Amino acid sequence: MALYSEKVMDHFRNPRNVGSIENADGIGEVGNGKCGDIMKIYLKIDGDIITDVKFETFGCGSAIASSSMATELIKGKPLSDALQLTNTAVTEALDGLPAHKLHCSVLAEEAIKAAVRDYYDKNGIPYDHSQFPDCSAYCH
Repeated sequence: MALYSEKVMDHFRNPRNVGSIENADGIGEVGNGKCGDIMKIYLKIDGDIITDVKFETFGCGSAIASSSMATELIKGKPLSDALQLTNTAVTEALDGLPAHKLHCSVLAEEAIKAAVRDYYDKNGIPYDHSQFPDCSAYCH
């Protein structure tokens, strides 16, 4: 059996939504010093809808594939959907990740939530802090 699914390989070789968004409405950056992966998510929001999302990821193939898939899962969706996104959903959409690479999907979830939180903070929108991971050690 192959270590990586065809979907992981496809999103690694042909990542979707790569790049940055000038004047992004929300930006979330997370990093894991243990593995060296750093993810930055940019959101463009109109009303409550994520009209555009881009990512910049420095990391392994699983980190790039997780970032790519996570952006695909929230693009065009309401912010509430982005807040419901889990690392498990990212992993399942990729048809699985090796156990030692599951942290990549966790980082993708946390980067998206950090970007939503940034949008809320910039716009003075109140929110339930329990919806967001405590990533103070590695969120920027």
